[in-house]
Amino acid sequence: MGNGREVSKGRGHAGDRRRSVRRTVLLATAGVAVVGIAAGILIALRSSPEAAPADPPRGPAAAAPAQSTGDPSLAALVKAANAVGFRQTTDSSVGVVENLPADTQMLPPSKSLLPVGRQAPDFTLRTATGKNVKLSDFRGKTVLLEFFATWCPHCQAETRHLLQLSSTLASHGVAFLSVNADSEDAASIYAFERFFGITWPALLDPGTPAGSFAQAGGAGPVTDAYGIALYPTFYIIDAHGRVAWRADREQPDALLLQKLIDASGA
Repeated sequence: MGNGREVSKGRGHAGDRRRSVRRTVLLATAGVAVVGIAAGILIALRSSPEAAPADPPRGPAAAAPAQSTGDPSLAALVKAANAVGFRQTTDSSVGVVENLPADTQMLPPSKSLLPVGRQAPDFTLRTATGKNVKLSDFRGKTVLLEFFATWCPHCQAETRHLLQLSSTLASHGVAFLSVNADSEDAASIYAFERFFGITWPALLDPGTPAGSFAQAGGAGPVTDAYGIALYPTFYIIDAHGRVAWRADREQPDALLLQKLIDASGA
């Protein structure tokens, strides 16, 4: 449980490796050892989105026809998002870790991630609709920073839980940000966020090659700066802009809640 897709760190073969991973490779297998259970649970999942059944669009953006926006650029984005054909790529073996207790023993985070206590690299990225968002603008708040891919089944499973968590923490000075870690285009990001009804900024991090829901991309500069190796990856950034906690793969809701409350002092 708690799987994520491995991301190549080598520049020379990064594109080929990501394409290979997207099409054929099994997702990185992670074990979760629950208190009182000696054996770990191993899962291997294919991440190809082509095998998943389609679901209808959801969320507030999906309900608004392009013609009603009054904004030609937004209307064009809605049209492009409609053409993406976004659908869930999850299955019954993901979305389980989120329900485990906070004291569940998870696998350690990837060694490439920034250490706790390090100042989080600042960045300015834009949303699918073109709004610029700067990390340091959230100074004074605790930030849950997620790195994701739209086609990643583990990221999709987490999203529904993050929506509930965001609602729970709305009055506690906690902000949520998601950064796309696969250089996906605005249409794919917009299709993803309107499907799930995401209420926080989902940001583009363009790299080479460009990606989309249907095609693997490369890591953007922010994704590289944060050492992302698996999807999803979480960082908790404290009010002073320092890394308070980080982990990759799916995480228990209770653990994320505990770490966010600890970091915010709520």
